[in-house]
Amino acid sequence: MSGPRYTALAASLPSTVPFVGPETQERARGQVFAARLGANESSFGPSPRAIAAMADAAAESWKYGDPESYDLRAALAVHLNVGMDAIVVGEGIDGLLGYLVRLLVGSGDAVVTSLGAYPTFNYHVAGFGGVLHTVPYRDDHEDPDALLAKAREVDAKLIYFANPDNPMGTWHDAATVQRLIDGLPDGCVLCLDEAYGEFAPQGTLPAIDASNPAVVRMRTFSKAYGMAGARIGYAVTHPDLASAFGKVRNHFGVSRIGQAGALAALQDQEWLADVVSQTAASREMLSDIARAAGYTPIPSATNFVTIDCGEGVERAKAILDSLVAAGCFVRMPFVSPQNRCIRVSAGREQELNLLEAELTYLNAT
Repeated sequence: MSGPRYTALAASLPSTVPFVGPETQERARGQVFAARLGANESSFGPSPRAIAAMADAAAESWKYGDPESYDLRAALAVHLNVGMDAIVVGEGIDGLLGYLVRLLVGSGDAVVTSLGAYPTFNYHVAGFGGVLHTVPYRDDHEDPDALLAKAREVDAKLIYFANPDNPMGTWHDAATVQRLIDGLPDGCVLCLDEAYGEFAPQGTLPAIDASNPAVVRMRTFSKAYGMAGARIGYAVTHPDLASAFGKVRNHFGVSRIGQAGALAALQDQEWLADVVSQTAASREMLSDIARAAGYTPIPSATNFVTIDCGEGVERAKAILDSLVAAGCFVRMPFVSPQNRCIRVSAGREQELNLLEAELTYLNAT
């Protein structure tokens, strides 16, 4: 009996995933993590209003979600002061990245990103046959000038740039990002991933200009709004490009429950402000823990702190393995020189106490 006849592209792809989930690791360990600090989720949770809205919507989950996400898009339009026709709602930024790549990237098309930046974007580029060109970080920051130079060199159709950045947590100011936008070569689109934008200092995010067809702003309810499991993200872009997403997106991919929760979360900005404040305090505690253990925290504008372990990948990997063995789920960057670090999400005090105890023990031994 013959097997499936895969496309040549699918057959050529490696059988890998961008991230191994904590649940997979827990099954391998035979034990759940006591501190879940590796996926940049918000352990402070969603707004109680969002929880109540999702509970109410669960009773109607026999219905499909609105394929236009009309109510959520209408509320986002008011919140962002843009037209509804400039907004696309999708299954988190990850889902929207896949749609964007599918729209713009064909076999052999050049795409530019930073070496060691978000692996899921690279996964989508490979999945549609694009050719990824990378530039190194500069001083643990993505390098806008190098990204532009590489895009011109290879005639890139798409640039991916995250501000604030994952995995380093660093950021550029709005003027720097605007220079990147203004310098885009003809025919090149900038995907500006602002998943952590709510945590960033004032002056980090440039003003939204939905009249520019060369920029797609990606944002999410997964981080500051605490709804990673609901899978709700949105893109803001020129109405023509927003409409083009309708050619390829899964129109019923966003659940009714998720839409209800996101709408309620958006309407509770007081809860959001409190989470941002708690996250900042947690970042400070993380930084103090790192310094006390002899490591260097990198300043962060996100809901995590990247900790420089100082001795290359071997030392960082040993620390990560010890933390995981102690029940503390953390991650680390994949590419040198960033892989001299571990990356730890902000969390509640009891979770950080476990991290502190293990790092203190490791430092003593």
